[in-house]
Amino acid sequence: MNEEYLIEKWLSNELTPSEEEAFKALDDYEMHVKILETAHFFKASGVSEVASLDSFYAKIDKKNKLVDRDKVWYKPFLKIAAMLVILLGVGSLFFLNTKTSINSLVSEKISLELPDDSVVKLNSKSEIVFDKNNWKDKREVILDGEAFFTVSKGSSFDVITDNGKVSVLGTQFNVKNRKGYFEVQCFHGLVSVQYGEYAKKLPAGSTFKVVNGLVTSGVVSEMEPQWINNVSSFKSVPFYEVIKEFERQYDVVFTIDNIDTSRIFTGGFVHTSLEDGLKSITLPLDLEYSIDSNKYITLYNSKL
Repeated sequence: MNEEYLIEKWLSNELTPSEEEAFKALDDYEMHVKILETAHFFKASGVSEVASLDSFYAKIDKKNKLVDRDKVWYKPFLKIAAMLVILLGVGSLFFLNTKTSINSLVSEKISLELPDDSVVKLNSKSEIVFDKNNWKDKREVILDGEAFFTVSKGSSFDVITDNGKVSVLGTQFNVKNRKGYFEVQCFHGLVSVQYGEYAKKLPAGSTFKVVNGLVTSGVVSEMEPQWINNVSSFKSVPFYEVIKEFERQYDVVFTIDNIDTSRIFTGGFVHTSLEDGLKSITLPLDLEYSIDSNKYITLYNSKL
């Protein structure tokens, strides 16, 4: 039977028993029943009889449009609420992250005070991270690079690196943490150094150094690290470490031409004159250099 025919007769309450069975078998039977149940919300013009199927569905369609229009007013607020949820979520992560990160650029040195008035001086291309909000309970600094610390007396003060850990109560010391290179110099007080299975106490005037896994100890006669005074000094280190430090201080790039960079070097260079610095690291090893530009320097053996 025609579906529209059955619906019209159903609305007029004129279905025969067989037609009623056919109507109930329609896929949209339940939907039509629900539509009729909402029909009482519409006003009739004196009669309750539905004039025609088309006019009835026109009213239903109008009702749905009115309902949709009523819902429109709060949609912008839903969007705003969603944005607020996202912003609050991101904001909470931001405010919960109380870590402070300070880093120096190539050929730059930075001096800063920590929350307890301890002073940190960062050498070129170095970074420290600390939690200022939790500082009273945990004086801890994460270091990547090189830094000189003047620590105020108080609770334990820890410097964490990927090579080792340095712990003090109040002293002056320098930590150099570079790839394949870890060195601690104690200038005042007492420093505790933990490096893998090694645990060593460093009194003032002593050093602890690890280069490519080789552990050595030594003495330091200066009162502070020389890089603070714009001089990089080295004692029995591979020449490639000197080259790396030179690149950090002058923002240059070296090209090595037939040179054994694993040779041991003792000496230093200034940070204030490129020419003077180059002479300081090349003359002791009978090396020469050429400068293609301010950024590119070639080192070669003068005897070849």
